[in-house]
Amino acid sequence: MASLVEKCDLVTPLVVKEYDPESEAKFTRDEIVAEAKLQLFLAGPMMFVNVLLSLIQTISVMFVGHVSELALSGASMATSFASVTGFSLLLTSNVMKVGMACALDTYCGQSYGAKQYHMLGIHMQRAMLVLLVVSVPLACIWATAGDILRVLGQDPAIAAEAGAYARYMIPSIFPFALLQCQFRFLQTQNNVVPMMLTSGITTLCHVPICWLLINKMGLGSKGAALANGVSYWTNDLFLILYITMSPACRDTWKGFSKEALQNVSKFIWLAIPSAIMVCLEIWSYEIMVIVSGLLPNPTLETSVLSISLNTNGMIYMIPLGLGSAISVRVANELGAGRPKSARLAVRMATLMVAAESLVAVVVIILGRNVWGYCFSSEVDVVSYVSDMMILIAIANMAEGVLSVLSGIARGCGWQKIGAVVNLASFYFIGIPLGVVLAFVLHLGGKGLWTGIIAAVFAQTFFLSIIALRTDWEAEARKACVRVFDSTIPVVA
Repeated sequence: MASLVEKCDLVTPLVVKEYDPESEAKFTRDEIVAEAKLQLFLAGPMMFVNVLLSLIQTISVMFVGHVSELALSGASMATSFASVTGFSLLLTSNVMKVGMACALDTYCGQSYGAKQYHMLGIHMQRAMLVLLVVSVPLACIWATAGDILRVLGQDPAIAAEAGAYARYMIPSIFPFALLQCQFRFLQTQNNVVPMMLTSGITTLCHVPICWLLINKMGLGSKGAALANGVSYWTNDLFLILYITMSPACRDTWKGFSKEALQNVSKFIWLAIPSAIMVCLEIWSYEIMVIVSGLLPNPTLETSVLSISLNTNGMIYMIPLGLGSAISVRVANELGAGRPKSARLAVRMATLMVAAESLVAVVVIILGRNVWGYCFSSEVDVVSYVSDMMILIAIANMAEGVLSVLSGIARGCGWQKIGAVVNLASFYFIGIPLGVVLAFVLHLGGKGLWTGIIAAVFAQTFFLSIIALRTDWEAEARKACVRVFDSTIPVVA
């Protein structure tokens, strides 16, 4: 290990330095244009993938919303419960951002940049193993969701409906874990078009699947939950066929290997902070939905807040595509030992996501009066959703930049730092403020959402400071150690 550290000249990744204009790297026009094109090539398909993937759960909730308001409340509550206990550990889903699978953003991305192509398949297999094992106890928790929600003080009727929905969602947790590993395996090697195609086919198939199970077979909300699992398994199978048969994956997929069973602790060392980083954020959103069940008129509050989260999640899928792109670009460039290129990638992503956020805010404001009808025909629900869309527009101003900052963190391996930032932003600022506004000042769901907005702006502020004070040369040396050392993990 001594020789490796000496070779890579490992130093502390975050160094506070005086700004020196003379030392600032200069970028040519050709470099800037090439970087912009590369990021758009990555981000475009990833935007479609993220939107299409989020639509699977959103379409299910839409179908349920037209069954009854109680069914919508139950499905919304169950989805939030599932997020708190399960999906947040496994993915970047319908705006559920990143979880344990996002450790692959660091490992696969930096290994690909260092041209250690065979390691991508090893890392993916190792991640699949860990995530499938984690899925077992989570499935047991989902099976008792109804009882847990009743103990937490939720309305008995909503809790019973949510419990039934959660039980039928259990088959979806396993394919979703595998799907996230496959996504990161492909995107870190800049191979994103197949993901877009398989996600598109799956989403198109999800609509008739929902109609068949919910309406034709009369399963109601249970059919919507089962439809999620069917669609995830379908997407999984498509990607398995592509990875095993495509010449594009010949160098990165060498088949199953016993090497994946080695150094599992190394993956867990980064996967746990990754999960904590994402879970702290996701849980804060979903806790707000559960807390909304304690407000007056809990059926309305829970439904509208969940619709708001689903809507915010769909909108966030677009900047999340840029976040995924910058994660890949930073990891690849650091792994290849090109810190100047990593710095350029960060700047270009920030500029592009700022422009996207402005457009998104305009679209949200213009469509706020009609969006609620996609989820419910109840006038009070539609009117409440229209008011909440204003707050969603405000949140989106910061969330766009935040998606890029989170992508930088994953590409560099800053998951521990991100976990601390999320803890401070959401649990010291966002949730306490939201509870005070909702229950003390009687602002209801609007108060809860205002607390989320405050947390998002705080999170963006903290991560911006960290990114601005980053020594990219040191990050490149750190990536060298992470890629070539198979025994000692590097701590962010």
